[in-house]
Amino acid sequence: MVSRYTLILLLVSLLMGCRPVQAPTSTAPVIATPGATEATATPAAPTAPPDIAALIRNAQYQLGVPDSLQVVQLQDGKFEQGTAGGADYISVMLTDFIAAGDLDGDGSDEIAALISENFGGTGVFVFLAIYRNVNGTATFLTSSVVDDRPQLNALSIENGEVFLDAVIHGFEDPMCCPALRTTRHYRLANDQLDKSDYTTFTPDGRPRTITIESPANGTEIFSTVQIKGSVAIAPFENNLTYSIKDGAGVELSRGAVAVDAPDLGAPGTFDETIAMGSIISGAVVTIEIQDVSAADGSLFAMDSVQLVVK
Repeated sequence: MVSRYTLILLLVSLLMGCRPVQAPTSTAPVIATPGATEATATPAAPTAPPDIAALIRNAQYQLGVPDSLQVVQLQDGKFEQGTAGGADYISVMLTDFIAAGDLDGDGSDEIAALISENFGGTGVFVFLAIYRNVNGTATFLTSSVVDDRPQLNALSIENGEVFLDAVIHGFEDPMCCPALRTTRHYRLANDQLDKSDYTTFTPDGRPRTITIESPANGTEIFSTVQIKGSVAIAPFENNLTYSIKDGAGVELSRGAVAVDAPDLGAPGTFDETIAMGSIISGAVVTIEIQDVSAADGSLFAMDSVQLVVK
């Protein structure tokens, strides 16, 4: 006969055998499987560059044709006043040629834009306008005329200067049809545009370039300066012109520069010592070497260098 104690032990053993088995708690690190998503910090979104076209399209613009220094407000890239044919008619249009870049070396971009003006006649005068971005507002600085109804090819800002490629009117071109291709660079000095070089092209496409090889920009000079360089096409009678200008663009003196070339219209070189005259010590001057048409006085080519008089 089984005792009561034996029965109790048997029941306990049966109950323990029916308990579910629990897996031991693992202390091993969890390894992410390929393709698994891990929680990471969300990087800050980069600051979007300003929409320069939008800034200019609703900026103020100072008219370049009249002498009144009249300022107009562009709205969506245009301004219009009066009726066509009326004495007070003005139409200003922003072209698609807009560029941004640092022109004064302060680390912030200026904006260059080509803008047209019409006052009721057939003339549509295009100006290169420069703006400064001041806290998100395009502030007009200055402008320079390009031509009446030019053919615009390219506008950019590189190496601190504005580059413009445009077909303009030559001396004998009808007003409807400009045919003289030009390229030029502008520098910004004292918030004013200064043309630093200029190239025209012959009818068969050859560029008339002048290149000043020395001295370099910013060189300190004394009573004289030796200018060396080259021309792609020798000028009429192998004579170039030099022009010395002060910081405001006022011409101080002018003279001739002889070119050494093996043949008429061939490439050539120049090496000229120019007297500076009585220019105040410390003044910054610009020397331009120019190829001027003997027929009509227009400019074929130009290069320039800025120097400091000691």
